[in-house]
Amino acid sequence: MWRRVASVSHLFSHSKSTKFNQQGASTFKIWETFTSESEIPTPSKGSPFVTFVLGGPGSGKGTQCAKIVEAFGFTHVSAGDLLRREIASGSAYGSVILSTIREGKIVPSQVTVELIQKEMESSDNYKFLIDGFPRSEENRKAFEQTIGAEPDVVLFFDCPEQEMVKRVLNRNQGRVDDNIDTIKKRLEIFDELNWPVINYYSQRGKLHKINAVGTVDEIFEKVRPIFAPLRYILLFCISSLQHLLSLIILVLFFF
Repeated sequence: MWRRVASVSHLFSHSKSTKFNQQGASTFKIWETFTSESEIPTPSKGSPFVTFVLGGPGSGKGTQCAKIVEAFGFTHVSAGDLLRREIASGSAYGSVILSTIREGKIVPSQVTVELIQKEMESSDNYKFLIDGFPRSEENRKAFEQTIGAEPDVVLFFDCPEQEMVKRVLNRNQGRVDDNIDTIKKRLEIFDELNWPVINYYSQRGKLHKINAVGTVDEIFEKVRPIFAPLRYILLFCISSLQHLLSLIILVLFFF
């Protein structure tokens, strides 16, 4: 789906040289202003718009992803949910994944990347939140090599360890990894393996660090400005499409 959307957006690139009416010109100026001031890139032709969502267990990644989906129209792809779904399917992959999660270890990169890729390809959207992945440099490299692209944005929910442990123990979701021993193992692994990923994307200028302490709404108000420019990109595209359709109707009418 993202390839179809990108090919349509290519038509909009010619709008700069087309004489639109005053409303269309004003809309373009709004879009241009917000995209130039923001670090959010516009989707490139033939590529999905990918946001990695990182943070320790209980940092609030999933909760904030739900808010981002509602506000900005992303598709939420949870690496953990995909793995748990595979476990429930009873497949051979599922048995290996279950044993790995129970030990607090990271599932082999290629297994997770294949599940993520399948989920993305089955979606009609082109904007994705990939939650809880990558969790190591090996994960990161496997994703970029398999998908053939880097993320456009990386969110990191920074939360104190004590707060994360409290949240996980209180969420009562019946997950096999929601117990104190596994949580401690997961936090140790996160500290060991996730920080190189976070530092890598920080050096690439793609990391947005979010203080993940506070209410759900308070934390989301720290997230909202990161994605707000996407509203203006969409406004520009809709306006451009309306003008393109008007032009086609005029051509058909006279010819």
